[in-house]
Amino acid sequence: MRIEVLGSIRATQADGTPAPLGGPRHRELLGRLVAAEGRMVTTDTLVDDLWPEHPPPRAIGAVRIFVAALRRALEPDRPPRTPPRVLLTEGPGYALRLPREDVDAHRFQDVLARARRTPGEVTGLGEALASWRGPAYADVTGSAWAERERARLEELRAEAVELHARLLLDRGEGAGLVAGLRDHVAVHPWREPAWTLLARALHLAGRRADALDTLRRARATLAERLGLDPGRDLLRLETDILNGTAPSTAPAATWAGPGVPLGPRTTVDLARTLALAGGDALVRSRSDPLAAITAAERTGDLALTARIIGAYDVPALWTRADDPEQARTVVDAAVRTLAALGPDAPADLAVRLLATVAVESRSADQTPPERDRARDAARRAEALARELGDPALLAFALDGVFLHSFTRPGGAPARDRVGAEILALATAHDLPAYAVLGRLVRLQSASALGDLDAATAHAEAAERLAAASEAPLVPVLTSWFRARAEAARSTEPGGPSPAAVAARYRTADEALRTAGMPGLHRGLFPLALLGLRLLHGRPAPADPRLDWGPYRPWTEPLLLLDQGLVAQARTALAAVPAPPPDHLQEALWCLTARAAVRLRDRDTAARAAAALRDARAEHAGAACGMLTLGPVAAYLDEAEACAGMR
Repeated sequence: MRIEVLGSIRATQADGTPAPLGGPRHRELLGRLVAAEGRMVTTDTLVDDLWPEHPPPRAIGAVRIFVAALRRALEPDRPPRTPPRVLLTEGPGYALRLPREDVDAHRFQDVLARARRTPGEVTGLGEALASWRGPAYADVTGSAWAERERARLEELRAEAVELHARLLLDRGEGAGLVAGLRDHVAVHPWREPAWTLLARALHLAGRRADALDTLRRARATLAERLGLDPGRDLLRLETDILNGTAPSTAPAATWAGPGVPLGPRTTVDLARTLALAGGDALVRSRSDPLAAITAAERTGDLALTARIIGAYDVPALWTRADDPEQARTVVDAAVRTLAALGPDAPADLAVRLLATVAVESRSADQTPPERDRARDAARRAEALARELGDPALLAFALDGVFLHSFTRPGGAPARDRVGAEILALATAHDLPAYAVLGRLVRLQSASALGDLDAATAHAEAAERLAAASEAPLVPVLTSWFRARAEAARSTEPGGPSPAAVAARYRTADEALRTAGMPGLHRGLFPLALLGLRLLHGRPAPADPRLDWGPYRPWTEPLLLLDQGLVAQARTALAAVPAPPPDHLQEALWCLTARAAVRLRDRDTAARAAAALRDARAEHAGAACGMLTLGPVAAYLDEAEACAGMR
C-alpha cells in the first residue's frame, strides 16, 4: 500500500489500484495520521483536529467508524478477526505504520536529508520533487493542523528546489533550470539563494547580461529598500561574472534542515518581504505570505514576526477578499502576535499589526463580531499612527479605516474625506501605491454621488500614476468605471445604446477575468448587466451561464419574477438576508426594494426603505465605481410608497 499526500490525499495498492478511502473526513483522518509520522495520535486530538469548533455529540464514535473504514481500504485482504498491521490501535489513540518509502511525504523528506549529505543524490532528489502533485494535503481546507503541515512541507520543498539546482549547477548541468528557478523566485522572493541560483543558471545558459541584471535587482532590493548588504554568495557570484571567471561552485554556508534554527541571514531573507510588498509585482500577487509568516513565528522573534505580518501592506480597495481563508489566517497570526507583544509593544509594530487586522478583515467576508474587531483595530491603528507622525503607517491605517467605512448605506462623503487624506499623504511623502489608492477611493466616492466629471478626473489621474509606477490593474478598474459612466449616459438623449454599453462591460469583464482578483470579479458582470436592464426598464438577463456569485440571493427574486415564477420569487424574497456592509450594499438593498414593490411585500419594502434613507443622494451600486443601477432615490420612493410611508 502506498499513500500520497503531496497533493490531494490518496492511496494505491501494489498493483496501482486506487484504495477507496471514503469521504473528506476519512481522508483528513488518514492525512492527520500521516503527518504524525508513525507516532500515536490520541482520539481526543483527532476529534479536536477534525472538528475544531463544533464537534458532533458522538465525535469519538465517528472517529472509530472512520478508522474501521480506513482499515478495510488499506488492508482489503486482511482476514476477519486478525489484528491490523497498518492502522493500529495504541493506548488512547491510533497510529499509522507503513515503511517510510511507502508514504510520499516521508520519502521526500528522507531523500532531501540524504541529499544534504551526499551530492550524488541529485537524481533521487529530482524524482522526489517530481512526486509533488500540488500543495500538500490539498483537499484538507480550514484545518489548523493541515495548514501547519503544508507550511512545513512547502519550506522543505523550497529548500529541495534550491539544493537540487545547486547540485546540478555544480556539475555544470543546470542551464535548463532557468524557467523553473524564475518561477521559484516569483513564489519565494525573500529567499536570497533562489536569486543567486537563478543568476548562475542564466550565466551557464550564456545569458551573462540577464544574470547580472538578476543580481542587481537582488542587490537593489537589499540596499535601497532595507539598507542591508547582500550575502557573501551573491557578492562572490557577481564578482566572478563581472571578471569573466567561472562562477564558484563552493557549497553554500548552510542549508537549513529540520531542527536547524533560522540564523541571521535567513531572518534577513524573510524580512526581505518588507522591501517587496510595497508595489513589487512578485509580492503583490501574495502567492505565499503564509509560508513567510509561519517561518517567522518559528524563530520565536516577536518583533520579526510582527514586521513580516505587517509587510503585506499592499493597498486594498475592495471589501471582499480574493482568498478569504488565507486572509483569516493572516488576521489570526496578527492577533496572536499582538497579544504576545502585550501592551508595551513598540508603537510602529502595533500599528502594522492592527492595520493588518483591519485590511485583511474584508467586511463582506466577516461575521458581525469580526467586523467589530476589525473596525476597532482600524481606529486604534489610525490613532497610534497619528501619534507617531509616520505618513506611510498612517496611509496603511487609513486604508483599514476606508475598508470599514461601509457600516451603512450612504457614506460616500465620509469615504471621500478618507481618500483625500490618503492622497495628500501619498503626494507629500512619495508613496505612489497609496497615491493610486487615494485616487481610486475618490473615484468611487464621486461615482457614488453621481459626479461623473470628478470621477473621470480621478480615473485619468490614477491611470497616469499607474503608468509611472507600473500598476497594471488600475486600467482594468478604470475601464469598468468608463463602462459605468456610459451606462448612466445611455438613459440620456443621444447617449450610447444599451447594447454598446453591454459590450463595454463585457470587454472590461474579460480584462478583469485574467487579473487574478476573484473576490472582485465573481458576479460583477451579471450585476452590471442587471443594472443596465433596470435603467432601461427591461427584464433581468436570463442567460443560465451567468455566474451571479455572492450576489445571487439578492438577484434571485427579480430573476424568478421575470420568468413569471411569482410564488418562488416570494419564497426567495423571504429568505433574502440584509446585505453585507460593503461597496454594493446600496445596490443589493435596491434590488430587495424593487422585488418587494413588485410582490407588494410591505414589510420588506419598509425594511429596505429604512436602510436606504441616508443614501438618497447616491447612486445604487456606484460606490464601487464599476456599475450602476441608477439613483437610489427612485428605488427609495417606490419602496416608501409600497410601505405606506407617504
